[in-house]
Amino acid sequence: MHRQMLIDTASALVADDKGLLAIDESITTCNKRFAALAIPQTEAARHDYRELIVTTSGLAESISGLILYDETIRQSRSDGTPFVKIIVEAGIIPGIKVDLGAKGLAGHPKEKITEGLDGLRGRLAEYVQMGARFAKWRAVLTVSDNLPSRGCVEANAHALARYAALCQEAGLVPIVEPEVMMAGGHSLDRCREVTEEVLHTVFNQLYRQGILLEGMILKPNMLLPGLACPQQATLDDVADATVNCLLRAVPAAVPGIMFLSGGQAAGLASARLNAMNLRYKSQLPWALSFSFGRAIQQPALAAWLGKKDQVIAAQNILYYRAKCNRDARRGQFTGEAEKHC
Repeated sequence: MHRQMLIDTASALVADDKGLLAIDESITTCNKRFAALAIPQTEAARHDYRELIVTTSGLAESISGLILYDETIRQSRSDGTPFVKIIVEAGIIPGIKVDLGAKGLAGHPKEKITEGLDGLRGRLAEYVQMGARFAKWRAVLTVSDNLPSRGCVEANAHALARYAALCQEAGLVPIVEPEVMMAGGHSLDRCREVTEEVLHTVFNQLYRQGILLEGMILKPNMLLPGLACPQQATLDDVADATVNCLLRAVPAAVPGIMFLSGGQAAGLASARLNAMNLRYKSQLPWALSFSFGRAIQQPALAAWLGKKDQVIAAQNILYYRAKCNRDARRGQFTGEAEKHC
């Protein structure tokens, strides 16, 4: 196994108070976001938007790695320069989403299992040749009074561990993403209960599959009440609940925890990350960082709208949204940068 290379890459992903930018939406998901803003749902439009992102000046000041989609890692700039080459030359580490999406879990109505293990070893080898240095796999777990089921938790944890083992065999740092969903009316305490169970199960499976913890990154949800819960939580409540849960469930050997945004509003995701680092950063064994998609991209996408004359404006917004989250890693996010967004 590529032990030292994995450790070095994982360490680089969390270094210097930086985080990840996820631009790994599937074609279907990307098209839905374009449709909501009346942007053409075409390969050309998706290419132009990805080019806008990877050519944003100064992005590496706040972003250590970019998570790409299969379509994107194969694309090039208008002048023929591969996106991966642009990313590397900017000082950013390229990564790749490798799961094939969540599908219905047989025997478990309303629950999902993430697919993509078949043929994964070969796909990983191809992505390594393309220049990828880390990968991502997302599991989704629905919350209610009686969900997720134990069967769903165990099935997804096992898949995450097998994926992680194949990644490390190939020399790729696995981003392990068990997402406890925000949809629903569950309380903050119910989110804590489910998230802790999921994380304990995931790390048990990672141990059984021989995963090098120093050479992986955890990408979990923050602990939040469901979107339909009438009792929403304060920033400090979220920070306390999330950090205390992670301390009980995540081994100290893991170098970094890089939160997903899960559909949170951009400024709110930054503020919650900031609260955690402001209150706890000096006391934690791992870095608390970000691996945001919409919480960095959406304001820029809304400014761009598929128009060439709005590229620079959108890039400026993207740069500032990334900076907001680097500030949040330092416990220095005040919302001042929001006026630039």
